[in-house]
Amino acid sequence: MDKQAIQQAAQALLDARARGVMLQQLPRGCEPADFAEAYEIQDAVSEALGAVGGWKVGAKEPGAEPTCAPIPTSAIHESGFKMPAYTAGQCGIECEIAVRMKHDLPPRGRPYEHDEVMAAIESVHPAFEIVTYRIAAHAHVSRVTLATDAFGNGAFVYGDGRPDLVGMDQTTQQAMLDVDGERWVEKTGGNPAGDVFRLVTWLANHVVVRAGGLKAGQFVTTGSCTGMLFVDGGEELRADFPGLGVVEMSIGLKS
Repeated sequence: MDKQAIQQAAQALLDARARGVMLQQLPRGCEPADFAEAYEIQDAVSEALGAVGGWKVGAKEPGAEPTCAPIPTSAIHESGFKMPAYTAGQCGIECEIAVRMKHDLPPRGRPYEHDEVMAAIESVHPAFEIVTYRIAAHAHVSRVTLATDAFGNGAFVYGDGRPDLVGMDQTTQQAMLDVDGERWVEKTGGNPAGDVFRLVTWLANHVVVRAGGLKAGQFVTTGSCTGMLFVDGGEELRADFPGLGVVEMSIGLKS
């Protein structure tokens, strides 16, 4: 894919974000052939959205190759965030375990080892990722295509952090989602990736090559512990990770 096609795909996604609409598909000739091309489109969109405040990373199963996307600083919010109404379809809600970096992990001549990445993490946080797709047929397109749209990232909301839980075992962690005071889902070890800290190590080495490395203060959110559930707007959301913490937010009611 040449630079013109990358920029054309990125501009279509940026226009969809700005207008609050969905694309039926990427412009003809701008479909990525692989993740390398998809990440180039991601990077072009990310550059236009401003500073990167974090990353999302996930894997479909333990040992599977992860995928990732940058999160702009403008999309990161503390618990209690009141999200404006989303008008281009439903919002996907994912309850996640996130980390915040304490130290930079800059480029160097060899990969970062797992213990080095763990030592660079400041704290572990309960979090929401809000998924707002820019591609209408998101349920029927490839993950390579979804990657161009940052896998639908719309917002990231985090609760208070726990520095003493770096290295916690996600597979034994309970996660509960309440919507308007009603329990929607309750799972233990619900993230299919298993060890979420493996994902952070992979991301650290991926980002070194691609974006100059993880930075102190950036968040890394590691995939859903509850699956994705969709809401229409007007909801009060509360995610409880017993022993880790609580994160809350609301979504505006559509007019």
